[in-house]
Amino acid sequence: MNGKTILLVEDDPTIALIIRETLAEECGVFASVASVAERNAWLAAHSPDLIITDVVLPDGDGIDSLPGAGVDPQVPVIVLSAQNTLDTAVRATGIGSYDYLPKPFDLEDLIASVRAALGRRRAEPAAAPDSAAADSHGLVGRAPAMQAVYRTIARLASNDLAVLILGESGTGKEVVARAIHATGLRRGGPFVAINMAAIPRELIEAELFGHEKGAFTGAHSRSAGRFEQAAGGTLFLDEIGDMPLEAQTRLLRVLQSNEYSTVGGSQALRADVRVVAATHRDIRGLVADGRFREDLFYRLNVIPVTLPPLRDRRSDIAALVRHFVDSGRVSGLPDRQFAPAAMQMLERYDWPGNVRELGNVVQRLAVLSRDTTVAVRDVEAVLHESAGAVSIVAPEDAIARAIDDWAREELASDHDGTIHERLQAIVEAALLRRVLRDVRGNQLEAARRLGINRNTLRKRLGQLDIDPARV
Repeated sequence: MNGKTILLVEDDPTIALIIRETLAEECGVFASVASVAERNAWLAAHSPDLIITDVVLPDGDGIDSLPGAGVDPQVPVIVLSAQNTLDTAVRATGIGSYDYLPKPFDLEDLIASVRAALGRRRAEPAAAPDSAAADSHGLVGRAPAMQAVYRTIARLASNDLAVLILGESGTGKEVVARAIHATGLRRGGPFVAINMAAIPRELIEAELFGHEKGAFTGAHSRSAGRFEQAAGGTLFLDEIGDMPLEAQTRLLRVLQSNEYSTVGGSQALRADVRVVAATHRDIRGLVADGRFREDLFYRLNVIPVTLPPLRDRRSDIAALVRHFVDSGRVSGLPDRQFAPAAMQMLERYDWPGNVRELGNVVQRLAVLSRDTTVAVRDVEAVLHESAGAVSIVAPEDAIARAIDDWAREELASDHDGTIHERLQAIVEAALLRRVLRDVRGNQLEAARRLGINRNTLRKRLGQLDIDPARV
């Protein structure tokens, strides 16, 4: 225990009690209040070494109200929130918070954050986002898989580091790139995007760096390249994995020196841009195969952002559907509701085209559905057409088929133990891994969802040889 003082601002008495018990050994004084008014009254008489605050409080916003509460700017702040949106993460960064933990959070993560915060002074607040930046920026969803993305984007708001966005086609890499720009230091400048896979190899350098009149056949006048167009803003290099090696060499020199010259020109121009790159390809594999420069990879991969495929964030599908319906209505498409069974069918589908495919399907359903409520038959027809007559199988049917195949092989084999025991272990292990992934390894929350206590969960994890940190 040390002599530090922690102030918790949390209106949920159960959560407050758990945090108090968890942090009892981390401080000398632990104070807990449940509202903005109680917080302000406590701060008028005391000086904490750390503030841990919820966002939604009975009488106000825990983030927006903090700058006016007379807190020493050097006191670190840890923000807790069940809202779990990019806006929350950005606003937390805007007040100079030390960390942002989306609920439900792992208590071990909280302890680690508290220890680090108490050992370090608070960062200077970042410039507050303007009204154009204080929204979701097209990023929809609160699934645990998206929380790391939101936290990373928020932490990029106060610097100009290069970013490499990785993810399957259709996961929203350009949307994330635009969010990074809109919440960053260069949001007042232009956002310029270029798709490296869509440009003929012989024209890539001219597209990136511009060209002078007469530099090559057809160059009838000087043309500014994307680096020049993006000056003061962000340059988004989409599908960077498809960039030819010779162009990679030129790009590397620009990133190293922050200078470039146009094709056919001799004057050195300053590269005043933040570079955000993206690819759906296995770029480390390209490096290993010699098809992508290792030194360029490390220049671009300063801050990696990995986007989850839609099949790993199914809980966000309903919110995404509503988002696309609302966007379509603004564009003149009919408003639509989805029957519960229709929404369940969308949530069961694997979405190989990810969020982009979902958006296309929702727009088609809005146009083609004859009723204001989209029915199962409507979704099934569009998905079959979209996926080339893909079979939509109910989860219980898929499980039954898998068990039938497994049982046939097991009954023909000679194994120790009963087939029922082996099946029970397989199913239980799969369930535990799924729950742990959904709660990001938070064993307390996993036990709550399973309806068991934490000790029982730990015992079963050990018996089934499951490492929570590697699920």
